[in-house]
Amino acid sequence: MTALTLSTAAAPGLRADAIVIGVAKGAGGPSVAPGAEAVDKAYDGRLAGVLETLGASGAEGEVTKLPAPAGFKAPVVVAVGLDAEPEKDAGFDAEALRRAAGAAARALAGAKKAAFALPLAEAADAGVVAEGVLLGAYSFDAYKESAKETKAAKGNGKAPLAEAALLGGKPRDKAYKAAIERATAVAEELNRARDLVNTPPNDLNPEAFAAVAQAAAKEHGIKVQVLDEKALTKGGYGGILGVGAGSASGPRLVKLSYTSPKAKKSLAFVGKGITYDSGGISLKPAGHNETMKCDMAGAAAVFAAVVSAARLGLEVNVTGWLALAENMPSGSATRPGDVLRMYSGKTVEVLNTDAEGRLVLADALWAASQDKPDAIIDVATLTGAMMLALGSRTYGIMANDDAFRSAVHEAAEESGEPAWPMPLPEHLRKGMDSPTADIANMGERMGGGLVAGLFLREFVGEGITWAHLDIAGPAFNEGGPFGYTPKGGTGTAVRTLVRVAERVALGDLG
Repeated sequence: MTALTLSTAAAPGLRADAIVIGVAKGAGGPSVAPGAEAVDKAYDGRLAGVLETLGASGAEGEVTKLPAPAGFKAPVVVAVGLDAEPEKDAGFDAEALRRAAGAAARALAGAKKAAFALPLAEAADAGVVAEGVLLGAYSFDAYKESAKETKAAKGNGKAPLAEAALLGGKPRDKAYKAAIERATAVAEELNRARDLVNTPPNDLNPEAFAAVAQAAAKEHGIKVQVLDEKALTKGGYGGILGVGAGSASGPRLVKLSYTSPKAKKSLAFVGKGITYDSGGISLKPAGHNETMKCDMAGAAAVFAAVVSAARLGLEVNVTGWLALAENMPSGSATRPGDVLRMYSGKTVEVLNTDAEGRLVLADALWAASQDKPDAIIDVATLTGAMMLALGSRTYGIMANDDAFRSAVHEAAEESGEPAWPMPLPEHLRKGMDSPTADIANMGERMGGGLVAGLFLREFVGEGITWAHLDIAGPAFNEGGPFGYTPKGGTGTAVRTLVRVAERVALGDLG
Protein backbone atom coordinates (compact mmCIF):
# COMPACT_ATOMS: atom_id res chain seq x y z
CA MET A 1 0.00 0.00 0.00
CA THR A 2 0.92 3.66 -0.31
CA ALA A 3 3.34 4.75 2.42
CA LEU A 4 2.04 7.62 4.58
CA THR A 5 3.99 10.32 6.41
CA LEU A 6 3.04 13.46 8.31
CA SER A 7 5.11 16.46 7.29
CA THR A 8 5.66 19.99 8.52
CA ALA A 9 7.59 20.90 5.37
CA ALA A 10 6.54 23.83 3.21
CA ALA A 11 5.13 22.91 -0.19
CA PRO A 12 7.65 24.88 -2.30
CA GLY A 13 10.73 23.11 -0.93
CA LEU A 14 9.38 19.57 -0.81
CA ARG A 15 10.76 17.09 -3.33
CA ALA A 16 7.78 15.27 -4.81
CA ASP A 17 6.18 14.45 -8.14
CA ALA A 18 3.15 16.59 -7.35
CA ILE A 19 1.54 18.90 -4.80
CA VAL A 20 -2.15 18.20 -4.19
CA ILE A 21 -4.38 21.11 -3.17
CA GLY A 22 -8.10 21.43 -2.52
CA VAL A 23 -10.51 23.62 -4.47
CA ALA A 24 -13.88 24.58 -3.01
CA LYS A 25 -16.96 25.23 -5.11
CA GLY A 26 -18.63 28.53 -4.33
CA ALA A 27 -21.30 30.82 -5.76
CA GLY A 28 -18.62 33.21 -7.00
CA GLY A 29 -16.46 30.51 -8.56
CA PRO A 30 -13.74 28.19 -7.28
CA SER A 31 -11.65 29.11 -4.27
CA VAL A 32 -8.38 27.67 -2.98
CA ALA A 33 -8.92 25.65 0.20
CA PRO A 34 -6.88 26.11 3.39
CA GLY A 35 -3.60 24.21 3.40
CA ALA A 36 -2.56 25.57 0.00
CA GLU A 37 -1.69 29.11 1.06
CA ALA A 38 1.96 28.76 0.06
CA VAL A 39 0.98 27.45 -3.34
CA ASP A 40 -1.52 30.25 -3.92
CA LYS A 41 1.06 32.83 -2.84
CA ALA A 42 3.48 31.51 -5.46
CA TYR A 43 0.81 32.25 -8.09
CA ASP A 44 0.59 35.80 -6.69
CA GLY A 45 -2.77 34.97 -5.11
CA ARG A 46 -4.36 34.31 -8.49
CA LEU A 47 -4.50 30.52 -8.40
CA ALA A 48 -8.30 30.40 -8.15
CA GLY A 49 -8.58 32.53 -11.27
CA VAL A 50 -6.08 30.36 -13.14
CA LEU A 51 -8.03 27.24 -12.21
CA GLU A 52 -11.31 28.79 -13.30
CA THR A 53 -9.73 29.70 -16.65
CA LEU A 54 -8.73 26.06 -17.02
CA GLY A 55 -12.34 25.02 -16.45
CA ALA A 56 -12.12 24.01 -12.81
CA SER A 57 -15.17 24.63 -10.62
CA GLY A 58 -14.29 22.78 -7.43
CA ALA A 59 -16.90 20.09 -8.11
CA GLU A 60 -16.57 16.69 -6.44
CA GLY A 61 -14.19 14.36 -8.27
CA GLU A 62 -12.80 17.11 -10.49
CA VAL A 63 -9.02 16.92 -10.95
CA THR A 64 -7.06 19.70 -12.66
CA LYS A 65 -3.31 19.51 -13.28
CA LEU A 66 -1.14 22.54 -13.95
CA PRO A 67 2.59 23.32 -13.93
CA ALA A 68 3.98 24.21 -10.53
CA PRO A 69 5.23 27.79 -9.98
CA ALA A 70 8.87 28.68 -10.46
CA GLY A 71 11.02 27.68 -7.50
CA PHE A 72 8.94 24.62 -6.55
CA LYS A 73 10.79 21.33 -6.39
CA ALA A 74 7.61 19.50 -7.45
CA PRO A 75 6.83 19.93 -11.17
CA VAL A 76 3.04 19.66 -10.99
CA VAL A 77 0.16 21.01 -8.92
CA VAL A 78 -2.92 18.79 -8.76
CA ALA A 79 -6.09 20.66 -7.80
CA VAL A 80 -8.92 18.42 -6.63
CA GLY A 81 -12.52 19.46 -6.09
CA LEU A 82 -13.95 19.51 -2.57
CA ASP A 83 -17.43 20.33 -3.91
CA ALA A 84 -18.91 22.65 -1.25
CA GLU A 85 -17.34 25.45 0.76
CA PRO A 86 -16.35 24.64 4.37
CA GLU A 87 -19.14 24.40 6.91
CA LYS A 88 -19.32 27.38 9.23
CA ASP A 89 -17.11 26.84 12.29
CA ALA A 90 -16.75 23.17 11.33
CA GLY A 91 -14.32 23.03 8.42
CA PHE A 92 -14.82 20.79 5.42
CA ASP A 93 -17.08 17.76 5.49
CA ALA A 94 -15.07 14.64 6.29
CA GLU A 95 -16.44 12.67 3.36
CA ALA A 96 -15.61 15.52 0.95
CA LEU A 97 -11.98 15.42 2.14
CA ARG A 98 -11.90 11.62 1.92
CA ARG A 99 -13.24 11.55 -1.63
CA ALA A 100 -10.98 14.36 -2.79
CA ALA A 101 -7.91 12.62 -1.42
CA GLY A 102 -8.99 9.40 -3.11
CA ALA A 103 -9.58 11.06 -6.47
CA ALA A 104 -6.15 12.69 -6.32
CA ALA A 105 -4.45 9.42 -5.37
CA ARG A 106 -6.05 7.68 -8.35
CA ALA A 107 -4.99 10.50 -10.67
CA LEU A 108 -1.41 10.16 -9.45
CA ALA A 109 -0.96 6.51 -10.42
CA GLY A 110 2.65 6.11 -11.50
CA ALA A 111 3.99 8.82 -9.17
CA LYS A 112 6.58 7.94 -6.55
CA LYS A 113 5.66 10.68 -4.10
CA ALA A 114 2.95 13.29 -3.71
CA ALA A 115 2.49 15.98 -1.08
CA PHE A 116 -1.13 16.53 0.01
CA ALA A 117 -1.74 20.13 1.04
CA LEU A 118 -5.41 19.61 1.85
CA PRO A 119 -7.21 21.23 4.82
CA LEU A 120 -6.05 19.63 8.08
CA ALA A 121 -7.76 21.59 10.84
CA GLU A 122 -7.35 18.76 13.35
CA ALA A 123 -6.07 15.22 13.77
CA ALA A 124 -9.35 13.72 12.57
CA ASP A 125 -8.89 15.48 9.22
CA ALA A 126 -5.47 13.86 8.84
CA GLY A 127 -7.05 10.46 9.41
CA VAL A 128 -9.77 11.12 6.86
CA VAL A 129 -7.30 12.29 4.18
CA ALA A 130 -5.03 9.34 4.91
CA GLU A 131 -7.96 6.96 4.54
CA GLY A 132 -8.94 8.55 1.23
CA VAL A 133 -5.40 8.27 -0.12
CA LEU A 134 -4.98 4.63 0.89
CA LEU A 135 -8.37 3.59 -0.48
CA GLY A 136 -8.06 5.69 -3.63
CA ALA A 137 -4.65 4.28 -4.53
CA TYR A 138 -5.97 0.69 -4.43
CA SER A 139 -5.51 -1.58 -7.43
CA PHE A 140 -6.09 -5.29 -8.02
CA ASP A 141 -3.61 -6.72 -10.49
CA ALA A 142 -2.86 -10.22 -9.27
CA TYR A 143 -4.05 -11.76 -12.53
CA LYS A 144 -2.39 -9.34 -14.98
CA GLU A 145 0.86 -10.17 -16.74
CA SER A 146 1.82 -6.50 -16.56
CA ALA A 147 1.68 -6.75 -12.78
CA LYS A 148 4.38 -9.40 -12.83
CA GLU A 149 6.62 -7.08 -14.79
CA THR A 150 6.09 -3.94 -12.73
CA LYS A 151 5.17 -5.60 -9.39
CA ALA A 152 2.21 -3.30 -8.82
CA ALA A 153 1.14 -2.22 -12.30
CA LYS A 154 -2.29 -0.83 -12.98
CA GLY A 155 -4.19 -1.65 -16.13
CA ASN A 156 -2.74 1.48 -17.71
CA GLY A 157 0.79 0.36 -16.92
CA LYS A 158 1.20 2.70 -13.96
CA ALA A 159 1.90 1.59 -10.41
CA PRO A 160 -0.23 3.04 -7.58
CA LEU A 161 1.06 6.14 -5.82
CA ALA A 162 4.02 4.94 -3.75
CA GLU A 163 4.22 7.60 -1.02
CA ALA A 164 2.01 10.38 0.29
CA ALA A 165 3.16 13.15 2.62
CA LEU A 166 0.37 14.96 4.46
CA LEU A 167 1.45 18.59 4.80
CA GLY A 168 0.24 20.42 7.86
CA GLY A 169 0.33 17.23 9.88
CA LYS A 170 2.05 17.04 13.25
CA PRO A 171 4.44 14.05 13.28
CA ARG A 172 5.04 14.23 17.05
CA ASP A 173 1.44 14.79 18.06
CA LYS A 174 -0.12 11.66 19.59
CA ALA A 175 -3.57 12.41 18.19
CA TYR A 176 -2.24 12.83 14.66
CA LYS A 177 -0.16 9.66 14.88
CA ALA A 178 -3.14 7.73 16.24
CA ALA A 179 -5.34 8.99 13.39
CA ILE A 180 -2.81 7.81 10.81
CA GLU A 181 -2.39 4.44 12.50
CA ARG A 182 -6.17 3.91 12.57
CA ALA A 183 -6.55 4.91 8.93
CA THR A 184 -3.75 2.56 7.93
CA ALA A 185 -5.15 -0.44 9.81
CA VAL A 186 -8.72 0.00 8.57
CA ALA A 187 -7.69 0.78 4.98
CA GLU A 188 -5.34 -2.20 4.79
CA GLU A 189 -8.06 -4.56 5.96
CA LEU A 190 -10.72 -2.94 3.78
CA ASN A 191 -8.41 -3.33 0.78
CA ARG A 192 -7.91 -6.97 1.73
CA ALA A 193 -11.70 -7.36 1.65
CA ARG A 194 -11.67 -5.78 -1.82
CA ASP A 195 -9.02 -8.29 -2.89
CA LEU A 196 -11.21 -11.17 -1.71
CA VAL A 197 -14.25 -9.85 -3.56
CA ASN A 198 -12.21 -9.39 -6.74
CA THR A 199 -10.57 -12.82 -6.60
CA PRO A 200 -12.01 -15.18 -9.24
CA PRO A 201 -14.23 -17.92 -7.80
CA ASN A 202 -12.02 -20.68 -9.20
CA ASP A 203 -9.37 -19.49 -6.73
CA LEU A 204 -11.64 -18.49 -3.84
CA ASN A 205 -13.93 -21.32 -2.84
CA PRO A 206 -15.14 -21.76 0.76
CA GLU A 207 -12.07 -23.78 1.78
CA ALA A 208 -9.69 -21.18 0.33
CA PHE A 209 -11.54 -18.32 2.03
CA ALA A 210 -11.36 -20.17 5.34
CA ALA A 211 -7.61 -20.61 4.88
CA VAL A 212 -7.19 -16.85 4.37
CA ALA A 213 -9.12 -16.24 7.59
CA GLN A 214 -7.02 -18.76 9.49
CA ALA A 215 -3.77 -17.14 8.37
CA ALA A 216 -4.94 -13.65 9.35
CA ALA A 217 -6.23 -14.91 12.70
CA LYS A 218 -2.86 -16.44 13.51
CA GLU A 219 -1.08 -13.21 12.55
CA HIS A 220 -3.27 -10.97 14.73
CA GLY A 221 -3.95 -13.16 17.76
CA ILE A 222 -7.54 -13.98 16.86
CA LYS A 223 -9.04 -17.31 17.86
CA VAL A 224 -10.42 -19.20 14.86
CA GLN A 225 -12.66 -22.23 14.44
CA VAL A 226 -13.55 -23.76 11.05
CA LEU A 227 -16.44 -26.17 10.64
CA ASP A 228 -16.11 -28.36 7.52
CA GLU A 229 -18.79 -30.56 5.92
CA LYS A 230 -18.38 -33.28 8.54
CA ALA A 231 -18.68 -30.87 11.46
CA LEU A 232 -21.57 -29.02 9.82
CA THR A 233 -23.42 -32.29 9.28
CA LYS A 234 -22.82 -33.39 12.86
CA GLY A 235 -24.00 -29.99 14.14
CA GLY A 236 -27.15 -29.94 12.01
CA TYR A 237 -26.39 -26.83 9.93
CA GLY A 238 -29.02 -27.64 7.30
CA GLY A 239 -29.07 -24.19 5.72
CA ILE A 240 -25.37 -23.98 4.92
CA LEU A 241 -25.22 -27.63 3.87
CA GLY A 242 -28.31 -27.27 1.69
CA VAL A 243 -26.89 -24.31 -0.21
CA GLY A 244 -23.51 -25.98 -0.70
CA ALA A 245 -24.92 -29.39 -1.65
CA GLY A 246 -24.64 -28.83 -5.41
CA SER A 247 -20.98 -27.83 -5.45
CA ALA A 248 -17.81 -29.90 -5.60
CA SER A 249 -16.39 -27.35 -3.14
CA GLY A 250 -17.75 -28.05 0.32
CA PRO A 251 -19.17 -25.30 2.57
CA ARG A 252 -17.52 -23.90 5.68
CA LEU A 253 -18.57 -21.94 8.74
CA VAL A 254 -15.72 -19.87 10.16
CA LYS A 255 -15.81 -18.31 13.62
CA LEU A 256 -13.29 -15.56 14.37
CA SER A 257 -13.07 -14.38 17.99
CA TYR A 258 -11.24 -11.23 19.08
CA THR A 259 -11.31 -10.66 22.83
CA SER A 260 -10.14 -7.70 24.87
CA PRO A 261 -9.30 -8.05 28.58
CA LYS A 262 -10.94 -4.65 29.14
CA ALA A 263 -14.14 -5.39 27.24
CA LYS A 264 -17.50 -4.80 28.88
CA LYS A 265 -19.63 -5.50 25.80
CA SER A 266 -19.66 -8.08 23.03
CA LEU A 267 -20.63 -7.88 19.36
CA ALA A 268 -21.22 -10.57 16.75
CA PHE A 269 -20.84 -9.84 13.05
CA VAL A 270 -22.28 -12.37 10.60
CA GLY A 271 -21.38 -12.34 6.90
CA LYS A 272 -22.91 -13.99 3.85
CA GLY A 273 -20.10 -15.76 2.02
CA ILE A 274 -21.41 -17.26 -1.21
CA THR A 275 -18.12 -17.53 -3.09
CA TYR A 276 -20.04 -17.97 -6.33
CA ASP A 277 -23.78 -17.78 -6.86
CA SER A 278 -25.15 -19.42 -10.01
CA GLY A 279 -28.64 -19.39 -8.50
CA GLY A 280 -28.52 -23.16 -8.10
CA ILE A 281 -31.35 -25.08 -9.73
CA SER A 282 -33.24 -21.75 -9.97
CA LEU A 283 -30.50 -20.66 -12.35
CA LYS A 284 -29.86 -16.96 -12.82
CA PRO A 285 -30.71 -15.58 -16.28
CA ALA A 286 -27.99 -14.63 -18.76
CA GLY A 287 -26.29 -11.38 -17.84
CA HIS A 288 -26.66 -11.90 -14.10
CA ASN A 289 -23.85 -14.38 -13.47
CA GLU A 290 -20.78 -12.42 -14.46
CA THR A 291 -20.29 -10.55 -11.19
CA MET A 292 -21.49 -13.26 -8.82
CA LYS A 293 -18.00 -13.73 -7.41
CA CYS A 294 -18.97 -10.71 -5.29
CA ASP A 295 -21.66 -12.61 -3.39
CA MET A 296 -19.24 -13.18 -0.51
CA ALA A 297 -18.73 -9.44 0.07
CA GLY A 298 -20.61 -9.58 3.38
CA ALA A 299 -18.27 -12.24 4.75
CA ALA A 300 -15.27 -10.27 3.45
CA ALA A 301 -16.52 -7.16 5.30
CA VAL A 302 -17.02 -9.10 8.54
CA PHE A 303 -13.57 -10.67 8.24
CA ALA A 304 -11.94 -7.29 7.66
CA ALA A 305 -13.84 -5.67 10.54
CA VAL A 306 -12.81 -8.32 13.08
CA VAL A 307 -9.14 -8.08 12.04
CA SER A 308 -9.37 -4.27 12.19
CA ALA A 309 -10.77 -4.45 15.73
CA ALA A 310 -7.85 -6.67 16.74
CA ARG A 311 -5.27 -4.41 15.13
CA LEU A 312 -6.77 -1.35 16.82
CA GLY A 313 -7.00 -3.11 20.18
CA LEU A 314 -10.61 -2.04 20.68
CA GLU A 315 -11.99 -2.64 24.18
CA VAL A 316 -14.91 -4.75 23.01
CA ASN A 317 -15.20 -8.46 22.25
CA VAL A 318 -15.95 -9.02 18.56
CA THR A 319 -16.87 -12.34 17.00
CA GLY A 320 -17.14 -12.78 13.25
CA TRP A 321 -19.09 -15.57 11.58
CA LEU A 322 -18.33 -16.30 7.92
CA ALA A 323 -21.06 -18.46 6.35
CA LEU A 324 -19.25 -19.82 3.27
CA ALA A 325 -20.74 -21.90 0.46
CA GLU A 326 -20.83 -22.11 -3.32
CA ASN A 327 -24.32 -22.22 -4.85
CA MET A 328 -24.21 -24.50 -7.89
CA PRO A 329 -26.67 -26.66 -9.88
CA SER A 330 -25.97 -30.38 -10.05
CA GLY A 331 -27.55 -33.73 -9.38
CA SER A 332 -26.95 -33.28 -5.68
CA ALA A 333 -28.16 -29.68 -5.46
CA THR A 334 -31.09 -28.59 -3.31
CA ARG A 335 -34.29 -28.39 -5.37
CA PRO A 336 -37.21 -25.98 -5.19
CA GLY A 337 -39.69 -27.78 -2.96
CA ASP A 338 -37.08 -29.35 -0.71
CA VAL A 339 -37.33 -28.79 3.03
CA LEU A 340 -34.21 -28.05 5.07
CA ARG A 341 -33.92 -28.44 8.82
CA MET A 342 -31.90 -25.48 10.05
CA TYR A 343 -29.39 -25.32 12.89
CA SER A 344 -32.10 -23.71 15.05
CA GLY A 345 -34.37 -26.71 14.51
CA LYS A 346 -36.85 -24.81 12.34
CA THR A 347 -37.70 -26.21 8.92
CA VAL A 348 -37.57 -24.12 5.75
CA GLU A 349 -39.29 -24.91 2.47
CA VAL A 350 -37.01 -23.82 -0.35
CA LEU A 351 -39.15 -22.23 -3.04
CA ASN A 352 -36.25 -20.61 -4.87
CA THR A 353 -32.65 -21.81 -4.63
CA ASP A 354 -31.45 -18.36 -5.65
CA ALA A 355 -32.68 -17.06 -2.30
CA GLU A 356 -29.76 -18.89 -0.73
CA GLY A 357 -28.02 -16.14 1.21
CA ARG A 358 -30.73 -16.03 3.84
CA LEU A 359 -30.34 -19.79 4.36
CA VAL A 360 -26.62 -19.68 5.21
CA LEU A 361 -27.14 -16.54 7.29
CA ALA A 362 -29.97 -18.18 9.23
CA ASP A 363 -27.65 -20.92 10.48
CA ALA A 364 -24.88 -18.46 11.29
CA LEU A 365 -27.24 -16.06 13.08
CA TRP A 366 -28.51 -18.85 15.30
CA ALA A 367 -24.95 -19.99 16.01
CA ALA A 368 -23.95 -16.41 16.89
CA SER A 369 -26.99 -16.12 19.17
CA GLN A 370 -25.80 -19.03 21.30
CA ASP A 371 -22.95 -16.85 22.61
CA LYS A 372 -25.54 -14.27 23.74
CA PRO A 373 -23.72 -11.16 22.48
CA ASP A 374 -25.04 -7.70 23.30
CA ALA A 375 -25.85 -7.20 19.61
CA ILE A 376 -25.59 -8.96 16.25
CA ILE A 377 -25.12 -7.31 12.87
CA ASP A 378 -25.30 -9.35 9.70
CA VAL A 379 -23.96 -8.12 6.36
CA ALA A 380 -25.02 -9.53 3.00
CA THR A 381 -25.35 -8.90 -0.71
CA LEU A 382 -28.83 -10.25 -0.19
CA THR A 383 -31.46 -8.90 -2.58
CA GLY A 384 -31.81 -7.22 -5.96
CA ALA A 385 -34.90 -5.61 -4.44
CA MET A 386 -32.70 -3.47 -2.20
CA MET A 387 -30.84 -2.23 -5.27
CA LEU A 388 -34.16 -1.28 -6.87
CA ALA A 389 -35.10 0.60 -3.71
CA LEU A 390 -31.84 2.40 -2.94
CA GLY A 391 -29.69 2.25 -6.05
CA SER A 392 -26.10 1.12 -6.43
CA ARG A 393 -24.38 3.29 -3.81
CA THR A 394 -26.60 3.01 -0.73
CA TYR A 395 -27.25 0.01 1.47
CA GLY A 396 -30.31 -0.69 3.59
CA ILE A 397 -30.42 -1.14 7.36
CA MET A 398 -33.13 -3.20 9.07
CA ALA A 399 -33.30 -4.09 12.75
CA ASN A 400 -35.48 -5.49 15.52
CA ASP A 401 -34.80 -2.35 17.56
CA ASP A 402 -35.38 1.15 16.17
CA ALA A 403 -32.80 2.80 18.42
CA PHE A 404 -30.13 0.31 17.37
CA ARG A 405 -31.02 0.78 13.71
CA SER A 406 -30.56 4.54 14.15
CA ALA A 407 -27.25 4.04 15.93
CA VAL A 408 -25.92 1.83 13.13
CA HIS A 409 -27.09 4.41 10.60
CA GLU A 410 -25.22 7.12 12.50
CA ALA A 411 -22.08 4.95 12.47
CA ALA A 412 -22.43 4.52 8.72
CA GLU A 413 -22.76 8.27 8.21
CA GLU A 414 -19.74 8.94 10.42
CA SER A 415 -17.77 6.47 8.33
CA GLY A 416 -18.77 7.98 5.00
CA GLU A 417 -20.81 4.97 3.88
CA PRO A 418 -24.22 5.87 2.37
CA ALA A 419 -26.96 3.86 4.10
CA TRP A 420 -30.66 4.20 4.80
CA PRO A 421 -32.94 2.82 7.54
CA MET A 422 -35.61 0.45 6.24
CA PRO A 423 -38.71 -0.98 7.98
CA LEU A 424 -39.71 -4.57 8.73
CA PRO A 425 -43.49 -4.47 8.05
CA GLU A 426 -45.20 -7.24 9.98
CA HIS A 427 -47.84 -7.85 7.28
CA LEU A 428 -45.14 -9.17 4.94
CA ARG A 429 -44.34 -12.07 7.27
CA LYS A 430 -47.53 -13.95 6.32
CA GLY A 431 -46.30 -14.33 2.75
CA MET A 432 -43.63 -16.75 3.97
CA ASP A 433 -46.11 -19.13 5.56
CA SER A 434 -45.60 -22.66 4.23
CA PRO A 435 -48.09 -25.54 4.26
CA THR A 436 -45.16 -27.95 4.55
CA ALA A 437 -42.54 -26.32 6.78
CA ASP A 438 -42.23 -23.74 9.54
CA ILE A 439 -41.39 -21.05 7.01
CA ALA A 440 -40.61 -20.65 3.29
CA ASN A 441 -37.53 -18.88 2.00
CA MET A 442 -39.65 -16.67 -0.27
CA GLY A 443 -42.59 -14.35 0.33
CA GLU A 444 -44.23 -11.47 -1.47
CA ARG A 445 -42.31 -10.21 -4.48
CA MET A 446 -42.93 -6.55 -3.73
CA GLY A 447 -40.77 -5.45 -0.83
CA GLY A 448 -38.48 -8.44 -1.34
CA GLY A 449 -35.59 -6.83 0.55
CA LEU A 450 -37.81 -6.37 3.59
CA VAL A 451 -39.14 -9.91 3.30
CA ALA A 452 -35.57 -11.19 3.46
CA GLY A 453 -34.99 -9.14 6.59
CA LEU A 454 -38.09 -10.62 8.21
CA PHE A 455 -36.87 -14.11 7.35
CA LEU A 456 -33.52 -13.47 9.03
CA ARG A 457 -35.20 -12.07 12.13
CA GLU A 458 -36.74 -15.51 12.70
CA PHE A 459 -33.26 -16.90 13.42
CA VAL A 460 -32.02 -14.30 15.91
CA GLY A 461 -32.01 -15.47 19.51
CA GLU A 462 -34.72 -14.13 21.79
CA GLY A 463 -33.87 -10.83 23.46
CA ILE A 464 -30.80 -10.14 21.30
CA THR A 465 -30.54 -6.79 19.56
CA TRP A 466 -29.96 -7.30 15.83
CA ALA A 467 -29.43 -5.33 12.63
CA HIS A 468 -29.25 -6.46 9.02
CA LEU A 469 -27.24 -4.61 6.35
CA ASP A 470 -28.24 -5.42 2.76
CA ILE A 471 -25.22 -4.24 0.76
CA ALA A 472 -26.29 -5.68 -2.61
CA GLY A 473 -25.99 -2.31 -4.34
CA PRO A 474 -22.68 -0.78 -3.20
CA ALA A 475 -20.65 -3.96 -2.60
CA PHE A 476 -19.47 -4.20 -6.21
CA ASN A 477 -19.00 -1.20 -8.48
CA GLU A 478 -19.69 -2.13 -12.09
CA GLY A 479 -19.22 1.44 -13.30
CA GLY A 480 -16.15 3.65 -13.41
CA PRO A 481 -14.15 4.54 -10.29
CA PHE A 482 -15.12 7.63 -8.30
CA GLY A 483 -13.57 9.32 -5.29
CA TYR A 484 -11.78 6.58 -3.36
CA THR A 485 -14.08 3.86 -4.76
CA PRO A 486 -12.54 1.58 -7.41
CA LYS A 487 -14.21 -0.46 -10.08
CA GLY A 488 -15.04 -3.92 -8.70
CA GLY A 489 -15.06 -4.81 -5.01
CA THR A 490 -15.56 -1.79 -2.76
CA GLY A 491 -15.23 -3.08 0.81
CA THR A 492 -18.61 -1.61 1.74
CA ALA A 493 -19.66 -1.99 5.41
CA VAL A 494 -16.15 -2.54 6.80
CA ARG A 495 -15.90 1.01 8.09
CA THR A 496 -19.44 0.95 9.49
CA LEU A 497 -18.74 -2.23 11.46
CA VAL A 498 -15.46 -0.86 12.79
CA ARG A 499 -17.16 2.38 13.81
CA VAL A 500 -19.93 0.44 15.59
CA ALA A 501 -17.29 -1.54 17.48
CA GLU A 502 -15.46 1.66 18.43
CA ARG A 503 -18.63 3.28 19.71
CA VAL A 504 -19.61 0.20 21.70
CA ALA A 505 -16.11 0.14 23.21
CA LEU A 506 -16.59 3.77 24.25
CA GLY A 507 -20.06 3.05 25.61
CA ASP A 508 -21.87 5.53 23.36
CA LEU A 509 -23.80 3.41 20.84
CA GLY A 510 -27.48 4.00 21.42
